[in-house]
Amino acid sequence: MRMEAVKILWLLICTHLLLIQVLGVPETCPADIGSKCGEDNWEGEFFPDIPKIKYEGPSSKKPLSFKWYNAEEEILGKKMKDWLRFSVAFWHTFRGTGADPFGAPTKFWPWEDGTDSLAMAKRRMRANFEFINKLGIDRWCFHDRDIAPDGKTLDEANANLDEVVALAKELQGTKIRPLWGTAQLFLHPRYMHGAATSSEIGAYAYAAAQVKKAMEVTHYLGGENYVFWGGREGYQTLLNTDMGRELDHMAKFLEAAVAYKKKIGFNGTLLIEPKPQEPTKHQTGTIGMLLHLPTFCRSMAS
Repeated sequence: MRMEAVKILWLLICTHLLLIQVLGVPETCPADIGSKCGEDNWEGEFFPDIPKIKYEGPSSKKPLSFKWYNAEEEILGKKMKDWLRFSVAFWHTFRGTGADPFGAPTKFWPWEDGTDSLAMAKRRMRANFEFINKLGIDRWCFHDRDIAPDGKTLDEANANLDEVVALAKELQGTKIRPLWGTAQLFLHPRYMHGAATSSEIGAYAYAAAQVKKAMEVTHYLGGENYVFWGGREGYQTLLNTDMGRELDHMAKFLEAAVAYKKKIGFNGTLLIEPKPQEPTKHQTGTIGMLLHLPTFCRSMAS
């Protein structure tokens, strides 16, 4: 009889503990694609087994610790995090597949469902900020079409971007901000022969509208810079290229961007990122090419 009483007591204790677990912890949605929760009420962790990475000094044996980088340490009157402004690149970190021209994708995040839906974009954004917080850094950077899906029209694409950016603004709070933002003017087939240098008025105008919107959201998120990467601005051969015309197009495009920056009160720096032969063989975003744009150079300096 006594043994039966002990069993009943243990059963009651276990039941009580189980109820505490079920009722005492808020309902969460797992980060994997099996989640039934909507993107707006998601809770939980994408990297549940990884703690916040901290500075522990060169003697630390932990692989996930900073040995030399101490964000708060002052050097010559400035904190290390201000000397070294690390940022998480959204496209490499959360959109890169590990594929190359000769091989299939090799990187698969467990929360990805293979779509480019708005719900998936929001889930990626939540993963992004958990990653940033666990790294202990305060900057990130993005292309517009990496963080939000494109649309059938420019208005639809802008609406998608606005919705994801609103979530990003909420998640980044007051301490995190973009090191820079930019427009993705290279992936869509309309840009196969350039964006700012395109001789096709539809592609040129669409690119200008895309930069306008990307600069607005960079400003809204508190971005420090805005980047122009002209991966498609250039040529493979001069046999079918009117260089003078293309440089004129690019100069007008960049001058308009400078004017709009001033109009909206964006105080960030405009940066040009030259990457010759990636993918265009000869790019117009290099110093040698920009020297041919004296009017633009003067407007950048003003």
